[in-house]
Amino acid sequence: MSAATVLIVEDEPDIRVLLRALLHRAELEVVEAGAGREGLRLFHQTKPDVVILDIGLPDLDGWAVIERIRDMSDVPVLMLTARGLEAEKVRGLSSGADDYVTKPFGSAELVARIQALLRRARSAPEAAAPPVFDDGWLRVDLDARSVHVSGSAVELTPLEYRVLAALVEHAGKVLSPEQLLLLAWDDPLGIGAERVKFTVSRLRRKLGGDADRSPIEAVRGFGYRYRSAA
Repeated sequence: MSAATVLIVEDEPDIRVLLRALLHRAELEVVEAGAGREGLRLFHQTKPDVVILDIGLPDLDGWAVIERIRDMSDVPVLMLTARGLEAEKVRGLSSGADDYVTKPFGSAELVARIQALLRRARSAPEAAAPPVFDDGWLRVDLDARSVHVSGSAVELTPLEYRVLAALVEHAGKVLSPEQLLLLAWDDPLGIGAERVKFTVSRLRRKLGGDADRSPIEAVRGFGYRYRSAA
């Protein structure tokens, strides 16, 4: 089995050096970011097994980062911060963190907590996503990456397919432009949200029908959702 990957999002270089050494000693792979936006980009690219997330980051703070992570994934997140107030710990756990460690921390304890999160994640039953989405009008084979509308094949670009797959996998749920960027684009933080509008527009045309009749619905001020025909 390949080593688990830990993403460290921490702006203090000395803390990153210490964490990297501890995790390498525990035979874990390490990916590092010194800011929130960079951390989200690496999260999207590397799909880590666990995240160590500092709260006090220079651009997006830890609260904003974990909110975006939770929009995409249930990956375990351990929040690491110098703040020791009970209210901060409660806020961290309520935001979706799986554990919370206050600086200064014990090296052995932190590694033990990371390993416990990894064991818990590996032992949890995986929710099996259906390999085929079919509502009678649209059929998306997520394994074959094929799309059919009313029985006829539709050719999509890889980006258009990823946007459609994200929408049907969350059918009925509104996805913001930022969420779609993270789910479908290779470099989501280097692209403006306006690109989502143009990609959705092209996708609607290829699937057929105008904006008013398209099952891809624009929810003003929020984003887009797929309204199943079923």
